[in-house]
Amino acid sequence: MTHPILYVAITNHGFGHAVRAASVAAELQKLYPEILLILVTTAPRWLLESYITGDFIHRPRAFDIGVVQADSFAMDKGATLEKLREIRAQQKSIIAGEVSFIRQNRVGLILADIPPLAASIGKAAGIPCWMLSNFGWDFIYRAWGGEFLEISDWIGECYAGCDRLFRLPFHEPMSAFGNITDVGLTGGNPRHNTDELRSKFGITAPREQTILLTFGGLGLQEIPYDNLQQFPDWQFITFDRDSSDLPNLLKITDQSYRPVDFMPLCGRVVSKPGYSTFAEALRLGVPLVTLTREGFAEAPLLLEGIQNHGYHQILKPAEFFQSNWEFLRQPLLAPRQSQMVATDGTEAIAQTIVSYFQNR
Repeated sequence: MTHPILYVAITNHGFGHAVRAASVAAELQKLYPEILLILVTTAPRWLLESYITGDFIHRPRAFDIGVVQADSFAMDKGATLEKLREIRAQQKSIIAGEVSFIRQNRVGLILADIPPLAASIGKAAGIPCWMLSNFGWDFIYRAWGGEFLEISDWIGECYAGCDRLFRLPFHEPMSAFGNITDVGLTGGNPRHNTDELRSKFGITAPREQTILLTFGGLGLQEIPYDNLQQFPDWQFITFDRDSSDLPNLLKITDQSYRPVDFMPLCGRVVSKPGYSTFAEALRLGVPLVTLTREGFAEAPLLLEGIQNHGYHQILKPAEFFQSNWEFLRQPLLAPRQSQMVATDGTEAIAQTIVSYFQNR
């Protein structure tokens, strides 16, 4: 019997896209152990392994750039445009190289989040390309106007070749796509018992005074850690290896742990607008405190999503960077809508892929 082979192409931007694609890949492995996964991404292998516990092939390739950033907020539009033009100029050779690899390895389906060239690769290889996202890169770049408009048109043409889009919550219309299936939130599930985590890491503060600080794979410059001294009885948790050494700050450096593993211990997750952090927190019912983010078209959609569906606080950057964090003592705002957002996206996408391979 030949193994079903799935080629998972992931946007070359931060960690969020890799997290949600890897969540689906991990669920697939659980539902359909004979599947062979090829993860095509420049995201580090340790990040993928923190979600996918079984074997997979890691093919480090970049088909897009996302946004060139120094950290989670500082965007370099000029460098982004230059890199996009470079990728566009090289698209024929990129596609040809991947088509050769796909045919050689008898890949049966592409799942992409959400590099535009993946759809072109699928067309050239003669296999379906399915995508998952809450936004397309054409949406992000079009908002920047000027020379990005032509790039956005090119990206939209690529997306038009996608055979099926799993559209996640908090989405833009994604009108470039012809065949859209709406699904719930994606994300990983905690792997550890909360009591065991408390014991192992010596966490004694009550849940309401336990705070997870997480700013994605690119991190955040100049986090004002000195403010933690205002909260000596509270417990703060970070995955930032460069953070200050403080008695009430727990620094997680073991790469087998993920932010989602610690979320159930916490009364609040403090973050920047990012789909994967928001989705994992909302799936677990953990309140979110988030900064606003200017110049990134996805951010308002995400902020609206958490205001509608989760307990939350929205901070202007000055409230985070230039205050003493009194916001942590303020009551959370309740969700504006009583209806829960669907949380079954990971499972729904994985099950659809299993059905596709079983019915071929």
